[in-house]
Amino acid sequence: MATIRVRIPRPEAEAKALSEAMEAVFEEEGFPVAVFESSADGKTWTAEVLILDSSVNDARLMAEERLAPYLDGGVLPQNVELDELPEINWVAKSLEGLKPVRAGRFIVHGAHDRDVVSKHDIGLEIEAALAFGTGHHGTTAGCLLELQRLLQRRRYHRMLDLGTGTGVLAIALAKLTHQRVWATDIDPIATETALGNAELNGVGPLVKGFTAAGVDDRRFAEIGPFDLAVANILAKPLVKMSAHFAAVMARKSVLVLSGLRIEDGPRILSAYAQQGYRLERRREIDGWLTLTLVRGNWQP
Repeated sequence: MATIRVRIPRPEAEAKALSEAMEAVFEEEGFPVAVFESSADGKTWTAEVLILDSSVNDARLMAEERLAPYLDGGVLPQNVELDELPEINWVAKSLEGLKPVRAGRFIVHGAHDRDVVSKHDIGLEIEAALAFGTGHHGTTAGCLLELQRLLQRRRYHRMLDLGTGTGVLAIALAKLTHQRVWATDIDPIATETALGNAELNGVGPLVKGFTAAGVDDRRFAEIGPFDLAVANILAKPLVKMSAHFAAVMARKSVLVLSGLRIEDGPRILSAYAQQGYRLERRREIDGWLTLTLVRGNWQP
């Protein structure tokens, strides 16, 4: 199966609205969505989604079915572009030339930028890979800043990075605390990437990981309960797993949740309030939201 790129050119306002619809209807699969100016005069923009592990025909049917409420007549326009992309590491390709990014004391960088890390910084060397999380996204940066704030105030004993991606957050936790951190992901490639990056950053012995489809996997109960967990995922799975997630957390515990649009805040807070969590802090970066939630009568 291949990666199919679906591009729909529209006037600017329509393209932006369509890209928001794409994010909503493809949220659960996490298919990459983009919107960009595509004509010299600025009148035409293009909404794009990459449909993974598909064929051109299947991608067309999926896009038309899910986007029907947002399309004229419920069908894809004649100028829609569907292309099968060659087998390239598109995440790596997209990250070529990206500069190091700073989040507090952390600097997330590639191997070619090691010299930018001073003795006062905490370097996180993350090479482009088939996993999400490089620090260049507002959700990852928000989590890094929040973890620094929390760990300046209190020591935690069992820490979890759920949906670890490249492992950047687990590595950050290990470097800040010099303690064991568990890193898990639904994707075995992500788990392998995270553990490899932990070795690269000198914290391999501290970062332990495994692949699991959800927090109801028995291994979470065996190694928990956790008193600090970070999950940079998406709103829908975070809501769906709220009860199971809370069940593997300690009675007094902190959750740092991200991968959220600003408008996702109320439903996340509602879902986790039912599990005894209250909002302790919210952070917005580039239209993305990071929430810190606390359970128990304590102040993190």
